[in-house]
Amino acid sequence: MVEKPGIEGTKQSKGGKARAGSLTSEERSAVARAGATARWDALKSLPKATHGSAEHPLKIGDIEIPCYVLEDGRRVLSLGGIVKALGMSIGGAGAGEGDRLHKFATGKTISQFVSSRLISRITEPVRFRVPSGGSVASGYEATILPELCEAVLSARQAGALLKQQLHIAEQCESLIRAFAKVGIVALVDEATGFQKDRDRDELHRLLSLYLAEERLAWAKRFPDEFYKQIYRLKSWKWPVGKAKTPLLGHITNDIVYDRLPPGVIESLRELNPTQELTKRRKFKHHQFLSADVGQPDLRDHILQLIPIMKISRDWGSFKRHVDIAFPKIGTQGEIDLPEDD
Repeated sequence: MVEKPGIEGTKQSKGGKARAGSLTSEERSAVARAGATARWDALKSLPKATHGSAEHPLKIGDIEIPCYVLEDGRRVLSLGGIVKALGMSIGGAGAGEGDRLHKFATGKTISQFVSSRLISRITEPVRFRVPSGGSVASGYEATILPELCEAVLSARQAGALLKQQLHIAEQCESLIRAFAKVGIVALVDEATGFQKDRDRDELHRLLSLYLAEERLAWAKRFPDEFYKQIYRLKSWKWPVGKAKTPLLGHITNDIVYDRLPPGVIESLRELNPTQELTKRRKFKHHQFLSADVGQPDLRDHILQLIPIMKISRDWGSFKRHVDIAFPKIGTQGEIDLPEDD
């Protein structure tokens, strides 16, 4: 085996030394300062975590995941913590945690169950500055974990997982059940202490970001799986045509819009009132949610509801899960679920 020349012996290193040797001490200092400034500017461009630390991780049973809240409001789980939470090994030499997670998500066994949007999010981890020490960490937005767990469980249900991957599915099932007790975002807020430090005017700030200044064009926001699971849990027969029961409107308000941040549903009702003659709303509520904050949050909420639906036997058990995971404002969820749930 031919060994590569060490740094000392490369032409590039010799050339670099020659150039450095030709510089004056002042010029060398200027080059060093420029390099330090460039590194600092690159560091400052990264978002900073305002809450969270490795010493106060998110705890789910025996699982611990370092978590943070970034200055732009994103809740982030550390990359390494996610890998360990799923029971994955890091891989061979040179394989990083991000590579391991990406290879798993894009592998033959589960890639068909992972959406292209989720793949793109896994491909680009979030790099951020931790609150103390000035170091840089990598992670993913917290809502990625429930989505990936759902994909793994779908793969297991279809019999697509390899034998050595079944333990990952078991971990995913445990995580999903934990998320059913308390929403993942609420878990992160509690673990980081963010919920205690919210400003008094957060509601007004949230609504200004959450709601659209102008009504947006209609687009499909609720996947068919959302409605199919409602029909299954209600023991209703799935309609052959497009017509669905009008009760879906009341159900959607109950499990979706009423559980968005405080003040949102009241504002939506003002922006999209019922018409006096028809007693119906002219538009869909989601058309008044902002494209960059409101609609992504709606999407994440729906994506968290669907796996809870899938692990529930009937509507009653699902509602118990939802009332615990996403309690309505002014209500308090149960502490524990019945053993047979």
